[in-house]
Amino acid sequence: MARHLIFTVNPGATSTKCALYALQPSTLDPVHKQTLEHPDRELAQFAGIAEQFDYRADQVAAFLQQGLGAGDRIIACAGRGGMLTPVPSGAIRVCPELVHFSLHTPVYAHASNLGAALAHRVAQQHGVDAYIVDPVSVDEFWPVARLSGSPEFERFSFVHALNTRATARQLAQRLGKPFERLNCVVAHLGAGFSIAALHRGRIVDNDNRMEGAAFTPERAGGVPPIPLIDACYSGRYSRAELKKKLYGEGGLYAYLGTRDLRQVEARIEQGDAYAQLIFDALVYQIGKSMAAMAAALDFQLDGLILTGGLAYSARLCARLQQKLAPIGTLYPYPGSNENRALAETTARVLTGLAPCLSWPVSAPAGDLHRNRDKAAIREAC
Repeated sequence: MARHLIFTVNPGATSTKCALYALQPSTLDPVHKQTLEHPDRELAQFAGIAEQFDYRADQVAAFLQQGLGAGDRIIACAGRGGMLTPVPSGAIRVCPELVHFSLHTPVYAHASNLGAALAHRVAQQHGVDAYIVDPVSVDEFWPVARLSGSPEFERFSFVHALNTRATARQLAQRLGKPFERLNCVVAHLGAGFSIAALHRGRIVDNDNRMEGAAFTPERAGGVPPIPLIDACYSGRYSRAELKKKLYGEGGLYAYLGTRDLRQVEARIEQGDAYAQLIFDALVYQIGKSMAAMAAALDFQLDGLILTGGLAYSARLCARLQQKLAPIGTLYPYPGSNENRALAETTARVLTGLAPCLSWPVSAPAGDLHRNRDKAAIREAC
């Protein structure tokens, strides 16, 4: 039987996750999934992320050749959104201008910038529309959340919006509450963290996935500013070396030489007191950040969500549940099924249940942050 399919693509640093979902009258059924691996030795031949496009597109084509059956019809494509300037949440229709921006003038270099281009390539081949959904630059901050303490250093949003909003929708469905009325705190805990406050379904504050207060498996988080400034002017480090200390070689890696929480827990089981201390500090900082976001919502919460890879840790979840019990109920949603989130939003667009924006996305009148110069945001990153 012929199937109407939504193709989704989620490019990461060393892999591209692809999936096909069959759109049924009341369900969205996965019919074919694959994680396309990209070994470092193969990626090393490319000067930058944009140069990887044809290489990844060829692998995506092979995935589709394997997954499409006789009579199957792709009706829409969706890609993970890249490092754009601030945009509202939801779906944005991909056009050649968005592809060019994502590949050649993004705010920050990241593999997710390939998502729009890969989805657009497949969409053109099948004569359908392509979309990106909830890129990391989703910015729905309250005006008060933008103030940092200095007008020269405005706070801005960089957040794992796709998985954050997808898990919040799951909680809303579980509670039998409209997503647009849900208040919750979501902690996306992966290699990088996003800890966000959602008010009536909008991400009104977050700790910025590049600069958050809690350290992560590989990011230093909110380090003390005075020692950091001193290090910047010490002459001991280049700009690139300091960024690497903060993003890539910070957090668990800096303390314990591993980015894998499972290895940390194994060392704890073997009686490693230092590993236990670092784990305790990780729990402490995550809990403190989540409580801060709960305070942003005046503690009027429907629940607290743990998601991302670290949410598979029963030890971590149990400790955070105990720590945050006075605030609210903790709901673990391990992993980050971003491909399904892409397909679900695209299905809502196709069925008229959700709007679709066009690129370039217009900045709301009076919102100075959305009119910030792109170079200024890049410099802040």
